Amino acid sequence: MVWLVSVVSGQEDRPNFLLILADDMTWSDIGGLGHPEVKTPHLDRLLGDGMRLANTFTPAPMCAPTRMSLYTGLYPVRSGGHPNHSHVHRGTRSLPHYLGEAGYRVGLAGKRHVGPRESFPFERIGRGRPLRFEQLRRFVLSCGSTPWCAVLASDEPHTPWNKGDSKLYDPAALTVPPWLMDTRETRVALSKYYAEVSFLDAQVGRAMGVLESTGQAGRTLVLFLTEQGAGLPFAKWTLYDQGIRATAIARWPGKISPGTTSGALISYVDVVPTLLDAAGAKPVKGLDGRSFLSVLLGESPRHRAAVFAVQTSRGISNGPRAYGSRAVRTQRYKLIYNLNSEASFRNNLTAAPRGVLSTWPPSSRRAAYSRRPKWELYDLEGDPFELTNRVGEERLSDVAADLRAQLRRWMRQQGDLGAPTELDALNRQPRNRADRSRSVRKGG
Repeated sequence: MVWLVSVVSGQEDRPNFLLILADDMTWSDIGGLGHPEVKTPHLDRLLGDGMRLANTFTPAPMCAPTRMSLYTGLYPVRSGGHPNHSHVHRGTRSLPHYLGEAGYRVGLAGKRHVGPRESFPFERIGRGRPLRFEQLRRFVLSCGSTPWCAVLASDEPHTPWNKGDSKLYDPAALTVPPWLMDTRETRVALSKYYAEVSFLDAQVGRAMGVLESTGQAGRTLVLFLTEQGAGLPFAKWTLYDQGIRATAIARWPGKISPGTTSGALISYVDVVPTLLDAAGAKPVKGLDGRSFLSVLLGESPRHRAAVFAVQTSRGISNGPRAYGSRAVRTQRYKLIYNLNSEASFRNNLTAAPRGVLSTWPPSSRRAAYSRRPKWELYDLEGDPFELTNRVGEERLSDVAADLRAQLRRWMRQQGDLGAPTELDALNRQPRNRADRSRSVRKGG
């Protein structure tokens, strides 16, 4: 696959870009969004200084597929990066190629979790993990008048939750969200997780401090993304909103109106086209994403009619032989297609004998994590936590039929064969194959 990008001449005031990525952070866990307990003063300030993109979604609820879609502008199956710990197809290009050709230096600090390297040729900022903010500062200063893009990829708040001060969060005083069951172990897990969210928030503050100290704050477009949801039941590894919905915050002084919110539907695959648009580069042909710059500039209230997501569980730690899911989500409705509904869904949470899930009392809610129907339909207007499956309800029959048709068309366009694509997932992981070109993918 080859895509070309060219630069629009005369762009002397092109912005810098700073992308800050959380790691396994549920979209709603920011104090400024109304969370009753979590403490995030730096993210709260960023919300006040920029625009909240309230309906942003990841294409997959796992780290590697999410990040590879973010950097390539391609949905996971089409790029080949749909299983976790996988590689995209050889020849796939990404953000460093496109912005590099537009005259930018493109660096990454922190977590990579993408491959192969030739598809993601980021300039390394610092030596691996953890984040080193002095190295970020040196990178910014070394660019001089050359525009730059820096990805600051944190490890937080990914498990193990061992950073931050959990004493700030008394388990007994926490409010357990409706999509979880209230047990002592759930509360203890939330306490540790929230502490690490606060640790991440401090990293955001340090990153913004680098922009201030280098004099780059005024000409830098900052985009913060929460990635997929936390490693808790019904979040990461699932296509429920707690797994694929993200909080995105964009700050661009003089361009983005501060303290604003957009409800436009946006996918992570739209980020690359948007940055290229903001940089003055011509659009890249063949991507799944498209620019939402008009949303950021307050010129349009809408972007997409629907977003899509995939979950490939074959090849994850303690995972099943196969358990694939696909989803389409509009502003109001979500349809989930579980390809292997006859099987049990398994992962680290179901395997942990003393984990959060094991402490939940026997109930339909606990059972629903491992055994799911073939189709799930949710009316998000009255059921934002997706607790009631509406499949089979007569009043929503037309909605269900339309969403199924949209999902099937999208799968065909992506070269997604459903169950055969799931069974081939191990061939997308380099640790399981010698021939990295093998795939059942067709087209695109």
